Amino acid sequence: MSGDPVHERFMRLALREARRGLGRTSPNPAVGAVLVKRGRVVGRGHHARAGAPHAEVAAIRDAGARARGADLYTTLEPCDHFGRTPPCSLAILEAGVRRVYSGSSDPNPRVNGRGIRRLRRAGVEVETGLLREDCDGLNETWFRYIQSGRPHVTLKVAATLDGRIATSAGDSRWVTGAPARALVHRLRDAADAVLVGSGTARADDPRLTTRIPGKRGRDPIRVVLDSRLELPPDLRLFRQRSEAPTLVAHVSGTPPAKLPRGVEYLRCKARRGRVDLADLLARLGRRGVTTVLAEGGAEVARSLLEGGQVDRLMLFLAPKLAGGGLSWLPGTGPARMADALALHDLEVRRVGRDLLLTCRPAPKGDRTPRVD
Repeated sequence: MSGDPVHERFMRLALREARRGLGRTSPNPAVGAVLVKRGRVVGRGHHARAGAPHAEVAAIRDAGARARGADLYTTLEPCDHFGRTPPCSLAILEAGVRRVYSGSSDPNPRVNGRGIRRLRRAGVEVETGLLREDCDGLNETWFRYIQSGRPHVTLKVAATLDGRIATSAGDSRWVTGAPARALVHRLRDAADAVLVGSGTARADDPRLTTRIPGKRGRDPIRVVLDSRLELPPDLRLFRQRSEAPTLVAHVSGTPPAKLPRGVEYLRCKARRGRVDLADLLARLGRRGVTTVLAEGGAEVARSLLEGGQVDRLMLFLAPKLAGGGLSWLPGTGPARMADALALHDLEVRRVGRDLLLTCRPAPKGDRTPRVD
């Protein structure tokens, strides 16, 4: 629908509501809604977690009797199926909502416009596509999950300007500054799972928990690749208490008879003697994991990129030159520049003294275009 400043203002309020649920709603999308009557917001709500009321129902409950005759702005089209909660379309009709403005279309085949059709048949006016680009961007990760069955993968890399993630002696603390590291904790807070390889787990001994000053963060599921179960049991990944489990993905070896508290072992298919990342991602998807933040190391980055499994690359570049050391993307690479992996939708911003480059790797087979 064409832009209208008044309608867009209310949809932006719904988007603000939706962001309150980011990282908390899996395997459901983050959705926000507001109810407006005579130009005033009379109710607002967001989907807080799976099993909790959907955003439209939360807004209707917040409005109470004032919902009758009001306009509803929702970032995602209302559902029309029974799941862990009743259909939003029925709640909208029962509340007497006069008109509905929705942003994104729901790619879930269980929805697929059914709620909108029910509302229209009942005489409710429905306008779709309001601030669609913003609403789609809010749930980009969930769209990937619902359409493919695997989580959306963000690859996070912190490197020097010459592409090193550690010095020649293996030292990596710290490549980037405190503001960049604080941003990574906010990324963990919004992710369902964080993934590292055995090399990073051994060398850095990370906790992979979420630590945000002044806020109670949510720990993601910690996933570590340990193909042959060779990591020592005294790593902080195994000892650090967390509200989320630690998953050890492996292809061989026998898990200990007495498992550390909160640690699970996940046997995956093998690829070249290591964990098949495609199989691992599929298994995580079946667990309801919709977003994965891959934090390292170099072999994990290379394998994910080679497999076409990176949906977003976030490359933090520190104003330093290591002059050697470990590259964040090992291997020989293509012989021709024309065969280099193309990166799309590049955005650059400062984070403290560091640069953050965010982009989207091209699909497999889509290489750097030739310009004569």
